Amino acid sequence: MMQPTDEEKRTMLKSLSSNNRTAFDIVNIVAGLGLLISPWLLGFTAETYAAWNGWIVGAAVALIAVAALYAFYEVEEWVNLVLGIWAVVAPWVLGFSAVTAAMWAHVIAGLVVAVLAAGSIWFSHNSPLSTA
Repeated sequence: MMQPTDEEKRTMLKSLSSNNRTAFDIVNIVAGLGLLISPWLLGFTAETYAAWNGWIVGAAVALIAVAALYAFYEVEEWVNLVLGIWAVVAPWVLGFSAVTAAMWAHVIAGLVVAVLAAGSIWFSHNSPLSTA
């Protein structure tokens, strides 16, 4: 069997990374919107820090992911990575970890956003998962 040339490998990785970035951005939009509506959906609008953090971080994640669909800039993924990490730690930093619904909404959305942003950064550098 013929092995692909280095140029063919780069082309395949670039295509893969573009497709992954689009999928990652769409999932980030859903995660951001989920966090945005979670205070109403899960009933913690009276918890000021939890609700406002959900609204602000959720809107920011969704808007950045929408922008990334139209023009990819790595900085957008770095911002979403930071926002995702912030969403994970916010319940303890802002003191609403005892509000179970708010805590889990932030942790789950934050993990999804952070992992996908990290994956998008990884693929944007055309780093293969395996060298074999």
